[in-house]
Amino acid sequence: MTTLYDVPAEDLNEAVAERLDEEDEVQEPDWLKFTKTGVGRELPPEQDDFWQIRAASLLRKVAVDGPTGVGALRTAYGGTKQGSNRYVVRPNQTTDGSGKIVRTALQQLEEAGYVQTAEGEGRRITPDGQSLLDDVAGEVLEDLDRPELERYA
Repeated sequence: MTTLYDVPAEDLNEAVAERLDEEDEVQEPDWLKFTKTGVGRELPPEQDDFWQIRAASLLRKVAVDGPTGVGALRTAYGGTKQGSNRYVVRPNQTTDGSGKIVRTALQQLEEAGYVQTAEGEGRRITPDGQSLLDDVAGEVLEDLDRPELERYA
């Protein structure tokens, strides 16, 4: 049986995002076109399917690292901020990602039944969420044409 660990994360995230888009359980909020993904960014995301890809990525991260909270996920989706544009006189500073985006996507995944709240620990994956990831991983593995992944099929 194929699990989410047997396929590349990027391919799995894209396939899960397509599945979430088909099911219409994870909807992009209206405010997303005005907000940034973190304080280290200058513009909002430009991808058309950003919300579904971020929700799929969050679902995978909760499955791999769970139970995990919003603070740890903000750090995972953070980046760096430059010290100065003209003269690089100090090292980059790390910044956290947007907590509102992470929290809202997790709440939508929770309403869909893929994630549940673990009291005092954050959020963890449900059996439905795990089966969704494993089913999609099996489909992705069949579609991939990579010889090094043949042993998992």
